[in-house]
Amino acid sequence: MNTPSELKYTKDHEWIKIEGEIATIGITDYAQGELGDIVFVDVDTVGEDLDAGEVFGSVEAVKTVSDLFLPVAGNVIEMNSELDDQPELLNSDPYGKGWIIKLKIAEDADFSKLLSAEEYQEVVG
Repeated sequence: MNTPSELKYTKDHEWIKIEGEIATIGITDYAQGELGDIVFVDVDTVGEDLDAGEVFGSVEAVKTVSDLFLPVAGNVIEMNSELDDQPELLNSDPYGKGWIIKLKIAEDADFSKLLSAEEYQEVVG
């Protein structure tokens, strides 16, 4: 299982890459493997301010639909438009071309619940 050490993770299987006040968010390699073939990504929160833990969208796989939870508070500023035509990018490149949203991080965002790669690997066993 691929768990890049430069990223932070959540117990809900999202990853977050923080670059200044902007964060890129996606699902982990473990999550895409558990979901199986992803056929649709739905994000209808672009432009909205959301708190950590709130649902920002969903991922539909052949057998299930799974909610996506925001790792930290902020404003959803962009969805990866490539996922409209290629949702399978979440399976083939979850940490690269398969990113889901970009977030402008809230000034009072709490990073204390984010996990390191090592801590996340302990969660998934």
